[in-house]
Amino acid sequence: MGPHPAVAAIRLAVRRVLHDVLTEHQTDPAPDAHTPLVLVACSGGADSMALASALAFEARKLPVRAGGITVDHGLQDGSDTRAGEVAGRMTVLGLTPSEAVSVTVGREGGPEAAARDARYAALDAAAERHGAAAILLGHTRDDQAETVLLGLARGSGIRSLSGMAAISGASGRYRRPFLQLDRQTVRKACVAQELAVWDDPHNSDPAYTRSRLRHEGLPALEKALGKGVVEALARTAQLSRDDADALDTWAADAETSVRDEAGALECSKLYGLPPAVRRRVLRRAVIAEGAPAGSLFARHIEEVDRLITGWRGQGAINLPGRVEARRQGGRLVIRQG
Repeated sequence: MGPHPAVAAIRLAVRRVLHDVLTEHQTDPAPDAHTPLVLVACSGGADSMALASALAFEARKLPVRAGGITVDHGLQDGSDTRAGEVAGRMTVLGLTPSEAVSVTVGREGGPEAAARDARYAALDAAAERHGAAAILLGHTRDDQAETVLLGLARGSGIRSLSGMAAISGASGRYRRPFLQLDRQTVRKACVAQELAVWDDPHNSDPAYTRSRLRHEGLPALEKALGKGVVEALARTAQLSRDDADALDTWAADAETSVRDEAGALECSKLYGLPPAVRRRVLRRAVIAEGAPAGSLFARHIEEVDRLITGWRGQGAINLPGRVEARRQGGRLVIRQG
C-alpha cells in the first residue's frame, strides 16, 4: 500500500525540484558539486513542516544533502523557545544542519513587509554560510491567489499580478515546490504523517492585511463566484508572469534603439513605443541612474512618461534616490543630483 495521496503529492512536487537542482548542479565547477545542499525554510506551520518532511524523505534517495532553517522574528513572547522546538523537529526528520536564526524586524514598509525583509535577509545569509544550492519555501496555490489579489488592490501593474515565481532570488536560490498544490492537500499530508505543527497567531490576526484576505476576502469571493477562484487566480499569475517577462524583454531590446549616438534618450523615439514598453524603458533608465527600485512606484514613472507624451514645458521631475528627470531639446535627461 502506497502513501496517502496528499503525502504522495507533496513528495512528487519536491522530487521534481530536487531533480532540477541536481541537473543544474552538474554543470557547477565547485568541488562538492556532486552533493548539493538544499535547505527548507520552516516556520513550524503546516505548509513548511509538510515541505520539510517531503525534503527529508526525497533527499535520502538522491545525492542531495538536506537541511533546515527556522527564523525567529522575535515578535512574540517565547518565540525563541518555539524556534528551537522547530529546529529540533527538523533534526528528528533527519535534516542536517537544522538551525534557528534570530532576526531584528524593522519598521520600514509596515509590519508584514519588514518581517519578510528580515526573514529573507536571514535566509540569504544562511545559504551563503552553508553553501546551499537552493532554499525551499512552502508557499501554496492559495498563497499565490492571495498575492495576486494584493497586487490587484495596489493597482501597480501586470508584474504585481504575476504573484510569486516558482524560482526566484539570486541565481535561482529560492524554489517553491507547492505553488501548484492547494493548502488543503498540503495540510492533509501533515495529518496523514502525524506531524506536529504550530499555527502562527499572526496568520489569523485581523491587523494583518493578508490575514484578513485569507479569512474574509477569499471566502467571500468563493461564496460569490464558486470554488474555482483560487485556481483561476493562480492561473492568472502564470499568464501575467509570461506577459510581463515578454514585455521586459521587449523593453530591454528597445532601450538601445531609442538612444542617439551619444547615448541620450530621444523623446520622439520613446513616443513611438507602446506605453507598456516605454514605461519599462523609463523605469530601467531611472534605476540605472541610482533610483532604488523598491521606492520607485507607478506614479513616479507616469510623471516621467508625461515628459514624453504630455509635454507642456513642465520642469524637472524629482524621483527617489535624488534622481531627476527633465526634458531638454528633444532629449530626456535623467541624472542623480
